[in-house]
Amino acid sequence: MTSASPASAERPAPLWRRLAASGAVRSAAVPTGTCAVVLLLLSAYTATGAAGDPPETVDVSDGRIFQPTGSGSTSAFFYLRNTGGTDDTLESVSSPDLGVTALARTVTDDGESRPELIGRVTVPAGGSLRMDPSAIKVLALDPPRLELGKKVRFDLWFRNSGQVRVTAVTVSPGPL
Repeated sequence: MTSASPASAERPAPLWRRLAASGAVRSAAVPTGTCAVVLLLLSAYTATGAAGDPPETVDVSDGRIFQPTGSGSTSAFFYLRNTGGTDDTLESVSSPDLGVTALARTVTDDGESRPELIGRVTVPAGGSLRMDPSAIKVLALDPPRLELGKKVRFDLWFRNSGQVRVTAVTVSPGPL
């Protein structure tokens, strides 16, 4: 009969038990869990389609407003350029200098032109829109007296680009 020595009778503990006893599993759990959560959130963000899209921006320039002629309203015009990758919508226009303003377009009935209020205007992705007297404009109802060259403040509100502050210069009515 052979006798086993006491040292050979003890078998080494399994690897998982030795790692758990040393604290290695606990110290690896936090960074591994954090990485998994971040990967899940990035995957969800990418799945929405927003990842990689350029920021939405509409540049507004060339603001002009006709000097009121006593008709009870006047019009303002801007050049809108969408540098973003998706269409943007001009939702509304306001002016702290004028009072009531609205988006409008010119309609001709029986040879008579008149403004018709519209709700919003789309500016195509990578495109532009030039407002003019015969098409889209900003209608200012009951404006104050405006001297030629006076600058008038406007706030244009876009669905994606948000608020854009701009000024328009008072000019004589006529071709722009």
